[in-house]
Amino acid sequence: MITLKSGEEIIRMRDAGRIAAIAREVGGECVREGVTTAQIDREIKKCILSHGAKPSFLGYGGFPASACISVNDEIIHGIPSSGKVLKNGDIVSIDVGAYYKGYHGDCAATFIVGEGTEEAKKLVDVTQKSFFKGIAAIGEGSRIGDIGYAIQSYVESNGFSVVKEYIGHGIGRNLHEDPEVPNYGNAGHGARIREGMTIAIEPMVNAGDWRVKVLNDKWTVITADGSLSAHYENTVAITSNGVLILTDPA
Repeated sequence: MITLKSGEEIIRMRDAGRIAAIAREVGGECVREGVTTAQIDREIKKCILSHGAKPSFLGYGGFPASACISVNDEIIHGIPSSGKVLKNGDIVSIDVGAYYKGYHGDCAATFIVGEGTEEAKKLVDVTQKSFFKGIAAIGEGSRIGDIGYAIQSYVESNGFSVVKEYIGHGIGRNLHEDPEVPNYGNAGHGARIREGMTIAIEPMVNAGDWRVKVLNDKWTVITADGSLSAHYENTVAITSNGVLILTDPA
């Protein structure tokens, strides 16, 4: 069941989203050669706690860290490790959630260590832009399928593919709520988008094939063909004035 949020609830979610966005920025600033993903995770946790919030992911379903940090061919749910040292050219996806005063904020972005290859830079750029193509598809009478269609069309027109086994979601008092928000699909299909909906839209884009594999740790999802992958996400609210990005650090 889709839970529509009141204006007051959206304000509270904006507070949670802001903390998550600040933590995402902190994580991104840590992305440099020689840093471990465990070090990044510690800084993200410290940031979230300093704002009076709790990491949404820590302990969620047994997840052992405060952030998901996925490197190169890792798509999502990468477990931070003191043994994973970043190298020049790596691409690093950082997914962060913050729980504050009863509500969650969820966001992600992909960062490049050093200069990066042209392919990596294009992949990161297309992934972020595809999110904005998705929210641009939201208007009067639109449906969830319009978001996925816009994302998929843009990604594939740039020679990349969208992951299909993992998708965006509703969010609020719970980290994952209805509706499901795929990054692919058919325009005009799916649940009708209504004022008060709060959803996490999160394109996951592979440089190669869209198929995935899950590692033995039962968490880390990688590309089946070993190609690079990028991730970009924001929590948004549908308001009478349009789409409001809740995971904005400002």
